[in-house]
Amino acid sequence: MRETLPTKKRKIINSAIELLLDRPEGLRYSELKKKINEQYFEIGNSTIGSTIVNLEQETKGVVIKVDKGLFKHSRYAENQNTVTEGSNFLPISETIEKIREENFYSSFADWLTDDIEECTHAIPLGGSRFRDKWGTPDVIGIRESRRSAVIQFPIEIVSAEIKVDTKDLITAFGQASAYKLFCHKSYIVIPSQSDKADITRLDGLCRISGIGLVLFDSKNPETPNFEIRVRANKHEPDMFYVDKYIKIIEEDLFPRNQKRR
Repeated sequence: MRETLPTKKRKIINSAIELLLDRPEGLRYSELKKKINEQYFEIGNSTIGSTIVNLEQETKGVVIKVDKGLFKHSRYAENQNTVTEGSNFLPISETIEKIREENFYSSFADWLTDDIEECTHAIPLGGSRFRDKWGTPDVIGIRESRRSAVIQFPIEIVSAEIKVDTKDLITAFGQASAYKLFCHKSYIVIPSQSDKADITRLDGLCRISGIGLVLFDSKNPETPNFEIRVRANKHEPDMFYVDKYIKIIEEDLFPRNQKRR
């Protein structure tokens, strides 16, 4: 006897709920469609696809679309760092509790200069070197013309804010925005283990604001695998603040020209 459409849809819905229960971080539309198609290839892609699009309505909120193309079971959607009993998915903030942001400063400074050549010289900073409530970048660097370059260009200042705790992503964006006041380019560096919806949202915000976005393995200080997601756009900072802040770290940032005045 040939299956009716309601029966097919019920299979798709039940399969989606089961798959999302096993994936607290959620599944994207294409991933969910592929997995359901592997289970029920005879149903057909168009029926599977149209059912997934309407999962939130069809399941009366059991499945929630938390971002563009990203679906989660309602059990995980409200508190994305909380895990239900019996799950083997640990909150990221727990797994990185003993790893400090400072562990990544030097390696990111090297990555800025050697891997993506965004800087010719970069240093770890952090702490409260700038001594004000607007914060201090974790890493700051400069990009200047090499002496052999045919065309010499003005010095550019690049800053970065690094976070290992996925609960601090909004704070990181705010700090990176503040650094644009005295830097030509500003980056936020966040765990690749962050919630997919948060990464997608930050990706959009960074593209709008011109801030760079870098993902990294926050559990592995030895091999963080920095990966650029959005490259920072250059803009002109306020030279009053450039002079105010760079003067504080001048000897560290310009080691070859300690007496430049």
